[in-house]
Amino acid sequence: MWIVLKFLFLLWLVNLAPPLLSLLLKERFRTPLDLGYRLNDGRPLLGDHKTIRGVLAGIITGGTLGWLMGWPVGIGLGIGALSMAGDLLTSFIKRRLGKPSGSVVPGLDQLPEGALPLLVLVPYAHLGAMPSTILLLLFCAGAYAGSFLFSWIFLNRAARRYRRNLRPGLRWREWRACDMAYHPLHPVLNADRSIFYHLLMKTAFRVLRLYGRGRKNALDIGLSPVTLYFEDLPAAFDDYTILFLTDLHLDGLAGIDIAVEALVAPLAVDLCLFGGDYRAKLSGPYSKVLLRMRRLVHAIDARDGCYAVLGNHDCIGMIPPLEKRGLRFLINDAAELTRGKDHLWLVGVDDPNYYQAHDLRQAFSDVPAGAFSLLLVHSPDVYDEAASYGARLYLCGHTHAGQVQIPGFGPLVTHSRAPREFIQGHWRFGRMQGYTSTGVGVSGVPVRFGTVGEAVLIRLKRKC
Repeated sequence: MWIVLKFLFLLWLVNLAPPLLSLLLKERFRTPLDLGYRLNDGRPLLGDHKTIRGVLAGIITGGTLGWLMGWPVGIGLGIGALSMAGDLLTSFIKRRLGKPSGSVVPGLDQLPEGALPLLVLVPYAHLGAMPSTILLLLFCAGAYAGSFLFSWIFLNRAARRYRRNLRPGLRWREWRACDMAYHPLHPVLNADRSIFYHLLMKTAFRVLRLYGRGRKNALDIGLSPVTLYFEDLPAAFDDYTILFLTDLHLDGLAGIDIAVEALVAPLAVDLCLFGGDYRAKLSGPYSKVLLRMRRLVHAIDARDGCYAVLGNHDCIGMIPPLEKRGLRFLINDAAELTRGKDHLWLVGVDDPNYYQAHDLRQAFSDVPAGAFSLLLVHSPDVYDEAASYGARLYLCGHTHAGQVQIPGFGPLVTHSRAPREFIQGHWRFGRMQGYTSTGVGVSGVPVRFGTVGEAVLIRLKRKC
């Protein structure tokens, strides 16, 4: 019985080694084993998912872990090599059946990988037909369940549509914040913020008799007109108007959605930009937020449409339903806006704060050198890197200007790694100008003191 359990454990780890190495190395050393060769049917021999590094990872894992379990190195290497051979056989068959590389076929994906290593194990361990059959069935069930769990946690399909780096750490944070919203462990894994904000901080403001006034302040949202001048602004975009809304936190304070809708509904602008943080909580369900966002987008009159990025409170699963309502998300991506012969590039990156999924190199890859570009980011944290890519305008939020400021001192907390001169209002860094909004809504405790929530109306002007 013990040898059967050891074999199962070893074979599952051999099976896991190639995809795990792919996550760690990404595109490095990713040479297809078949070198792109195609047979007479026009289909790949194996497909680009079967790489030299993956096969070597499986074989080395078998030899190393087998030896650590007390087996001869040759037995472990044989198990690893035959498991990889079974995997390659599966890929060969699937290509002949017309299945795309990376597709899943339950049963076919597991049987060869589990059956061929038995050619080594059966004579070594003197296993009979019944134990061998049971072992094979257990391997197939475990390998299929493991493959499903691995894909669900680390290879979220919704994220594949967008230009972002799917690191294991990123997927864990997404899983904790979004995918397990209805899981019974959700309150336990996310209890830290509830204790700090909803128990300690709210209680403190109530004891000081400031809570009611702070909530009233938070609902007093203003429209902030800002005019920015650029010598190299394309002539056709002179007097171009942008409505900038960020940190809405639409479920954080009752009435915030109604207040912002009333503020922006009378406006007619060229472009509307959303800077992320559509919900107030860092985890849990967000269906109410989606409904309120849809109503808000419907109330906005923007000639060139509405574009958005994600913030540290957001889930990538929010994107498809909001895109159906007219919002276009820029996830490490860029869009070209055209006026006659002139062009302005709108660039957006994923959250650089909590998820750290931003990729400016990818985002600016389509932007021509010297083009006038506006960068939309959730927080000011990557201001210096943005300047190195030639961004002319950097729009962000996240800080709420501290949300609570002390007279003569300023914000106690900014939740940003950027210097304090970048946490509120208009600023400059080299040739790049920036604006950090105080945000529409509130985060944590729903109060404001010394700050005012804002929708920002930006007017671009060509400096003569």
